[in-house]
Amino acid sequence: MTENTGVKHGGAPGSRGRTTIADVVVEKIAGMAARDVPGVYALGSGFARSMGSMRERMPGAGSGKSVTRGVSVEVGEVQAAIDLEIVVDYGVSITDVASDVRENVIAAVERMAGLEVVEVDIAVSDVKLPDEEDEEEQRQRVQ
Repeated sequence: MTENTGVKHGGAPGSRGRTTIADVVVEKIAGMAARDVPGVYALGSGFARSMGSMRERMPGAGSGKSVTRGVSVEVGEVQAAIDLEIVVDYGVSITDVASDVRENVIAAVERMAGLEVVEVDIAVSDVKLPDEEDEEEQRQRVQ
């Protein structure tokens, strides 16, 4: 005869098994969160953005802008470290934008992926000047 102690075998359903999160998932979350911050013009260096825009025009290369451009991550089992390269709009406080990006990225990754973000390093690689034409405008004019 078995004794019923009220303990279910295997524990709670949420604790049965293992969840792994790929680096690209965290890169996408961080990229989207960084782009949502006012004052961020783009992610990635000028060269990376140029190569990305050429890649977007190639058939079969996928559609839309790459949300992982300018984002690199190191993901462990419970922690993540994130590096971002951003371009800011002229006239904004770079330190304020960087702080806002850091807060938004940490909140998004911790909420969506459940990972502790140990650091978000931000490199500001350029400033978008008001008189500079958009890459998008240049492409439309050339077509």
